[in-house]
Amino acid sequence: MNIIEIESLTHDYGNNKGIFDISMSVKESEIFGFLGPNGAGKTTTIRHLMGFIKPNSGKCRINGFDCFHERCKIQEFVGYIPGEINFFDDMTGVEYLNFMEKYRKIKNGSLKKSLLEMFELDPKGKIKKMSKGMKQKVGIVSAFMHDPQVLILDEPTSGLDPIMQKRFIELIQKEKSKGKTIFISSHIFEEVEKTCDRISIIKDGKLAATDSTEELRNRHVKKYTVTLENEKTAEDFARDFSGIQKGNTVEVTTRQSLEEIFLQYYGGGKNDK
Repeated sequence: MNIIEIESLTHDYGNNKGIFDISMSVKESEIFGFLGPNGAGKTTTIRHLMGFIKPNSGKCRINGFDCFHERCKIQEFVGYIPGEINFFDDMTGVEYLNFMEKYRKIKNGSLKKSLLEMFELDPKGKIKKMSKGMKQKVGIVSAFMHDPQVLILDEPTSGLDPIMQKRFIELIQKEKSKGKTIFISSHIFEEVEKTCDRISIIKDGKLAATDSTEELRNRHVKKYTVTLENEKTAEDFARDFSGIQKGNTVEVTTRQSLEEIFLQYYGGGKNDK
């Protein structure tokens, strides 16, 4: 069953900026990764999913609800972390989280408490005085504390240190085990490889590839031919590295990392800011 459906979604800002004929779907209980550099169209796509932007053409739905016309309904059961978090700066973290609790009519604060403990967050201070990492933690707690069935996460670990990034990965994996559907954009390849079932790569506002993490890596391999001193050495080398021996040479095939695959699509790292 598809929870998130995007069909021929287009929003043209002019000068080749925007998203063009984007189509993808995310299944129930799936973690779906969305990769691309700054300016590629990730945030524009996510803002359409949240109903913040009306598409020029095409449509997107979550749980069958139209993301633009029924955005109020969607926002009731979706947890959202924006790419750039903006809070009410005059509030403390506590005041903001309490405000969101009332807005979402959360009766039980136990999940909020456990999230605060997980991310070692004391939200008493003024938000405007918080570091980027602290603000990101407040955003994570706010997005998860109402136990949403769908999560839309735009660069969710931005500003977090490696320990907190690891805890976030653990949280995502736990949510998946509970049947949650998660759509996540990220620049952190290790994060995506550890969590995502499938991935789409977006380039210049258009999808360049969509597949499972495993299949993407299976399709992108490197082959090396290694010449050894003699056949006995080659035999040992082939056994140790799962290679194919031919006399005193061994052919070894390795799968590329997700980062290497990504850079192939971008020709070595073109960044369309």
